[in-house]
Amino acid sequence: MNGTPLADILDAAACGEFPPPDGRTTVVPQPSHRDAGVIAFTAHSVVFTDEDPAWVRATLAALDCDELAATMNPRFLAALLDRTGRATDTIDLLTVADPLPGPPPLPLRELTDPDHPRVARARKRRDGVRVWAADGGVVVLGRGVAGRWEAAIEVDETVRHRGLGRALARAARHLVPDGRPLWSQQAAGNARSIRAFQAAGFRPVGSEALLLAL
Repeated sequence: MNGTPLADILDAAACGEFPPPDGRTTVVPQPSHRDAGVIAFTAHSVVFTDEDPAWVRATLAALDCDELAATMNPRFLAALLDRTGRATDTIDLLTVADPLPGPPPLPLRELTDPDHPRVARARKRRDGVRVWAADGGVVVLGRGVAGRWEAAIEVDETVRHRGLGRALARAARHLVPDGRPLWSQQAAGNARSIRAFQAAGFRPVGSEALLLAL
């Protein structure tokens, strides 16, 4: 781990220890140039940015909205994007799971082709990316925000509704090294992905908006 304040917050959250539900916002430095954004836990948000914390708090205070939802308000996110010159895709559900012992029960083969589209896409957001393929899908592991291990899966449309997404998500828990917690993000509207990861034992801990460097 890199010992940043955000890493400490994430480590605690993975163990079920969350920031106090006091309606406040904690502002911490970015753990790296690549990673900036907002995580909203229950009644407490964390903004990780190298921008002036006073600007963050003043911008939030100027919003005419529920303070518990202010950090995920589109007007605040738009202001933060303009200020940082970054982009974002969506607000994700942030989930975490404990590692599982032994090899995954699903037959997998590791892909070593650096030009594979899933590898290239993952490397924009993660370090140390590794990808394994099953018949009809892939599972991706890499180190993302604040060095946390993150997983993503992809299932071919022709083999959906057969439990493969759930099996891939569970397989990722066997693949994560060092006995570390495994994180994953699912777009709030992607109900199939949310169901698959929760069926594989991933617990929801909050929402997350990542700001991507252009």
